[in-house]
Amino acid sequence: MDIVFAGTPDVAVPSLDALAASGHRIRAVLTRPDAPIGRRRVLTPSPVKARALELGLPVLEASRLRGDIIAQLRSLDVDAVAVVAYGAIAGPAALGTAALGWYNLHFSLLPAYRGAAPVQRALIDGRPSSGVSVFRIDEGMDTGPVLRRRELPLDHPDAAAALADYARLGAPELVAVFDDLEAGTAHPQPQTGTPSHAEKIGIDDARLDLRRPASVLVDLSRGVSPSPGPWAELDGKRTKLFGLAAAPGPDDTDVGLLTSWNGTAVLRCGDGWVSVAEIQPFGKSRMPAPDFLRGHGDVRFDVPAATAEPDPAEPADRDDPAPADANRGD
Repeated sequence: MDIVFAGTPDVAVPSLDALAASGHRIRAVLTRPDAPIGRRRVLTPSPVKARALELGLPVLEASRLRGDIIAQLRSLDVDAVAVVAYGAIAGPAALGTAALGWYNLHFSLLPAYRGAAPVQRALIDGRPSSGVSVFRIDEGMDTGPVLRRRELPLDHPDAAAALADYARLGAPELVAVFDDLEAGTAHPQPQTGTPSHAEKIGIDDARLDLRRPASVLVDLSRGVSPSPGPWAELDGKRTKLFGLAAAPGPDDTDVGLLTSWNGTAVLRCGDGWVSVAEIQPFGKSRMPAPDFLRGHGDVRFDVPAATAEPDPAEPADRDDPAPADANRGD
C-alpha cells in the first residue's frame, strides 16, 4: 500500500524502520518542525526527520494538521497513514486524506491509559504489565476501534527503558495491521472495558511526598524518570533523586533524612527506607548519591507538615464546582 508515516520522537523510529523494510511504500514522512534543543537552543531535526533523510524519504513538516499540510497530504492520494507519537491532533480534514484512514500505535492496552503518557502513568500506578494497541484514529482521544493488541511486562527501571522496549515490540504490530489492510483481512473491534486517561506528566506530578510508603515512591520515580525527574525540596530548592529502590536502613524515624548505610545512600520515607542511586542538586549536574553525602554529610529533605484528613461525616459543600472530566481529551 501507499502510506504516509507520521511521527516525531525516538520511540517512533522503530516503526518507521519496520515499515520502510516492509512491502509497503512510504510516500512521505510527516513530522513536527525542527525545534531548539539544549542550552544553546540549536534548531535540531526530530529523530524521525533525521532517520527519514537517512532512508531517502521525502519529509513534510507541520506543527498543526490544518491548512496547506492538508492539501499536501491529499495530493499524495495514499491508502492509509501510520502514526506513532506525532504530537498533533488529526481532525476530520486530516483523517479524510487517506482512503482507509489513519492508524496509531499506542503504548497501552486500550481503553486503559488513553492520552499522552500511558507508559509513565502505568508505572506510577505500579502496574506489573501493560502493552501496545494499534487502532484506527477517530475524532475522540484514543477512542477508535482496535485492530491489534499485545500485552507486555512492565518491569523496567524507568519510563525511558519501558518506552524503548514497547516501541521496538510494537513496530511489528503496526506493520501487521497494514499487511491485514492490504489483504482485506483487517477487523477493527470497538474498545471494551473501563477507560482511563493518562495526562501528560508535569513537574508537580514528579514531586516525592516522603511521607508516603517506599513502594509508592519507587513507582513514582520509575514513571517520571528520566524526565521531568523525581524530586523533593532540600532547603527550599528542588533536588532530583534518581534510581530509588526499597532498601534497609538504620533505626531512625526522621522522615526525609538522607544518610549512608553500609556504603549506600538511603532516604527515610513513610514506612521505611529507599536507596538513592543518583542525586541532582538544584542547578547542578547529576552525581552518585554516595559522593554527594561524602561532600555534604547527612541532609534532611523538607517534609510538609501533615494536614488533617476531611471528616467523612461532614457533608460536601454543594456549591463546590464539579471536577473536570479527565477523559474529555482537552
